[in-house]
Amino acid sequence: MKPRHIAILGYDQIMGLDLVGPMEAFASAHVNSPKAGRESCYRVTIAALEGKTFRSEFGLTFTAEKSLFDIRDVDTLLIPGGKGLRESNGNKKLTAWLQQNAGSVRRIASVCTGIYGLAPSGLLNGRNVATHWRFAADLARRYPTLLVNSGSLYVRDGKFWTAAGVTAGIDLSLALIEEDFGSEVALSVARELVVYMKRYGGQEQYSEPLQFQVQSRSRFADLLPWMLAHLEHDLSVEALAARVSLCPRQFSRRFTQEFGSSPASFVRRLRLDEARRRLSAPECTVEGVACSVGFSDSDNFRRAFERSFGIAPSAYRGRFPATYS
Repeated sequence: MKPRHIAILGYDQIMGLDLVGPMEAFASAHVNSPKAGRESCYRVTIAALEGKTFRSEFGLTFTAEKSLFDIRDVDTLLIPGGKGLRESNGNKKLTAWLQQNAGSVRRIASVCTGIYGLAPSGLLNGRNVATHWRFAADLARRYPTLLVNSGSLYVRDGKFWTAAGVTAGIDLSLALIEEDFGSEVALSVARELVVYMKRYGGQEQYSEPLQFQVQSRSRFADLLPWMLAHLEHDLSVEALAARVSLCPRQFSRRFTQEFGSSPASFVRRLRLDEARRRLSAPECTVEGVACSVGFSDSDNFRRAFERSFGIAPSAYRGRFPATYS
């Protein structure tokens, strides 16, 4: 098997994790061949925009293998984010390269503010795109022809993939690997990288569980990770109160005061949001998803799901499969 060639752009003032995260993901992807044994799925090249040696925003020094202008036969070009592209109002050399070579590259992706290097080329005009939530408004202002999605982890529009920042670059890479070699390979890479879960692109960057933790400055902050890991367990007021050493009445009062939601409502929302994510995964039945998130009765699950999202779980599966936009 000939490995697919991934070129990752390198430049001064790059966000280091936007480069290293995807690089490690692609390097960890392997398939087993009866003749050759364990084979690499990808050949990864760091392609320098300027000099071969460049520094990240926080001082790490990288050495590129080649210049962007010397590489050939690129299957996928990935543009990491960083101040070097975001604050330069577009790089003329990169724009010229993209306009000349984009047609011969099967797939082009950006991570975080790497989209500031891709947008000036005009290749994204009229397309749905994603970036880090902090820069979404600025991106839309500077490039009004882009259809900016300020919430999604990553978005695919044609052969162009764009992602939110930092760890979303790994999510994007897993999606690219899954497109090329299937879910089994992508999941093995996620396991190798000790990723908690393989997230789909439509998930929100700033999730409700994260908002819960940001808001909480009390003992409740440590409760949420336990709840997420035990959705199928007893999450009654009594059980949750015992976890934080409060009586049920006191727990309910303090929880509601702090988060504007009763414990029961929050647990139901948490379970249904997770169910929605799991329904997008292949080979999961409605009944299996209901049980996995703590609904003992699949009929009750169907009714609760439809009340919350206005669509039956089975219809949701058909309308929102495991796509990346």
